Parts: sequence; C-alpha cells; structure tokens
Amino acid sequence: MLQFLQNLDRRWIFLLMLFAVAIPLIMGTTFPEKPSDQVMSVFHAVDDLPDGSNIFIALDYDPASEGELQPMASAFTRHCALKKHNIYFMTLWPQGVPMIQRSVDILENEFPDTYKGKYGTKYVNLGFRTGNEGVIKLVVEDLKKTYSTDINSTSLDNLPLTKNLKNIQQVDLLVNVSAGYPGSKEWVLYGSAPFDIPTVVGCTGVQAPIMLPYIPKQLIGMIAAIKGAAEYEQAIINAYPQLEDNPAAKEGLKRMGPQLVAHVLLIGLIVLGNVIYFWERKLGLYR
Repeated sequence: MLQFLQNLDRRWIFLLMLFAVAIPLIMGTTFPEKPSDQVMSVFHAVDDLPDGSNIFIALDYDPASEGELQPMASAFTRHCALKKHNIYFMTLWPQGVPMIQRSVDILENEFPDTYKGKYGTKYVNLGFRTGNEGVIKLVVEDLKKTYSTDINSTSLDNLPLTKNLKNIQQVDLLVNVSAGYPGSKEWVLYGSAPFDIPTVVGCTGVQAPIMLPYIPKQLIGMIAAIKGAAEYEQAIINAYPQLEDNPAAKEGLKRMGPQLVAHVLLIGLIVLGNVIYFWERKLGLYR
C-alpha cells in the first residue's frame, strides 16, 4: 500500500480534483450556509424597510466579474421584489447595461404581478452615464442634471417614479454591486458618507478589505464574493421559503458546492501526505 501511494501518478490527483469540481457543478449540488452577522445586516437593511420603499441599485460591473457578482445582484433584486420595493437601476460602467437587464428580467419574469408592465411606476432603468465619481456627485444633489432621460430616452418628468425625485438623498436605501473603480468606494466617499444615505454594498473578494473600515458608520453592511452571495441567498430563502423551489435563486449556493468539495479533497490529500511521511519515517526511510 505504501509503495502504491509513493508511486501514485499525480495525474490521478488532478483527475480527482476535476471530479470534485465538475460533479457538484453539473448536478447543481448545494450545501446549507449559515449567514454571517455581516450578511444579516445587509438582509435586514432591505427587509426591515416598509413594503414599497424606494431602493436605488447601482450595478457597477461587467461580464468579466459576472460569475462572482451576478448572484448577489440577482439576490438583491429578488429581495427587493419580495418586498414590492420601487427600484431605480443605474450603472457607472458602460458594460453594466446588460447586467441591469438581467435584473429587469428577474422582475418581469419571476414577479409579473408586481412588476410586469409597471415600468416607470415600480421600476426604472436609468442606464449608463460617463463621468465616474462625477456622476455620483451630481445624482446625490440633482439627479436630473445627469439623468434627464431614462435608458429609453423618456424624460424623467414623464415617469411617475422619477417625476418628483430630486436626488438620491430621497431614497430609502442605496445598493451598490461593484467590481472595482468606479464602484463601492466611490459611492461611500461621495454618496453615503457626506449625505448620510443608508448604503449596503456587494463586491469582489479583493475589494472587501478596502471596504471594511467603512462599516458600520458609512456602510450598514457588505456582501463579499461568492461566499457572501451564497449566505445572502440562504438568508432570503430562510425568510421566504417559496424561493426554495426556484433554482435561479440559488446561483451563489450552487457555486459554493464545488468549492466546498474541492477544499475537502485538498485537506484530505494534505492529511494523506502527512500520514505517508510519518509512515515512511517510522519505517526508517527518513533519518
């Protein structure tokens, strides 16, 4: 047995890792998550608002970060829809427009009674504006200086949801999902901090350390990486069990499955390697 393990071709280990990742991914295997206090702060920021509150969602990422950020953007959208909130979408990234459309599709396809055919009264898509943090500085004081029309070139004065909206200081919660610059940090520095706008963010894992110092004063809470997205999905499912049968509501959970199995395999291989070492040492192969 020892000789077999000593001479094991490393390609078998690569094959085991392939199976560890591929099988849970193909089967859509999920494992229960325990939402952290940080994630629950984000959950309650959305859930504790009265139904029909005004939520401003800025989706500042592109397809390159979609694998990590789309699950949390979708979770924010579903959570707001479950609460029947009014939603304002925008992006500071030109590639973010299709990301907004994914959230719009969730509203219309999964919550048709509340949102289908309700554009302009229950949700609005403001689209993209160039200018990075300059756009933030404007929308927090005078939205219509930057956004005189929506993505369809309809005047905001002609949409019930934006007709009387002067700036985003009037919204009940600002939500940002960000892959970098401009994104979460800029929304905090030029939006939530100087104007005390209640804010939560979702960001990539590499951004999380940068945003931690802003919690809890400038930020209510943060969802970090796919792990945070999975925890947030679990928190929503715990509160709204009807989502349990919706596979689309478990994208983060499904992406955590392969990670869990792969890490368990990796730990097992490390333990096995140490067992082999001490076994050989006991036999006097090492001195």
